Amino acid sequence: MHAGPPVNDTEIHSAREFLLRNDFAPTSDYFSRLLQIQGRLAPRSRENASAPSKRNYGGRAAGCWLQLQSAYDHLILSTCYEGAFNSQRGRVKISHRFNQTGRVDFVELKFLRSLQPYLTGEIRKLLLVKDYARIRKDWHAAEAFVLPVLPQELIFLYPDIFRCPRNEVLSWLVNIGHRIAGDLVNDLEQLPAEDDDAPTGTNGEQRCLASVRSDEVAMPILEQAQALECAVDLGDAKTACIRYVSKGFQV
Repeated sequence: MHAGPPVNDTEIHSAREFLLRNDFAPTSDYFSRLLQIQGRLAPRSRENASAPSKRNYGGRAAGCWLQLQSAYDHLILSTCYEGAFNSQRGRVKISHRFNQTGRVDFVELKFLRSLQPYLTGEIRKLLLVKDYARIRKDWHAAEAFVLPVLPQELIFLYPDIFRCPRNEVLSWLVNIGHRIAGDLVNDLEQLPAEDDDAPTGTNGEQRCLASVRSDEVAMPILEQAQALECAVDLGDAKTACIRYVSKGFQV
């Protein structure tokens, strides 16, 4: 109950009504346990009420157009790449999700316009840290699932990508997110303060990227993510181990 969807007075009331309808004695332990649950959930309800909502930012920085989604204890940093292959044009969005210590949870690709039309709109996890929601947040090494066959559209990021060793490709895909996070932090320092509340002009719910500077969740994550880089050691076609290093020395 403490990890799942919020439970409020409506659910407590429904449970109490169920007990009464089924002739449970008002003095039974079931009623006292409901009171205990209600007391334990009250602090969580207040915490959820004060928790920051999801926020969506967009704008140009780090040499490209970025989208940043900030929510609770993580952020998702996304950018788009496009190009052509065999006279076909394509476009993909690469997203990195970072936890509160700047470690990657997953790297995701969305086919905005695939070279294989039937894939357009599909999403693939290129790399996914195993049990990322449950492992310690400041991990130095973690198991990960990797996509056995990487999408052809990755040539939009680097034309010779499939000539490189697979472990280097996966390391590079993760580290792209850390590099963009660092470039974004540097660019945010140069943006004038008056841009913080400027609208993007493209989405009424999307705030100007410069206003990330006042986001109490996103900025600490970006600052930690920029200081990290990783190496990927392959297990088999579907698994790998990610090892984090702090720039300049081994963690």
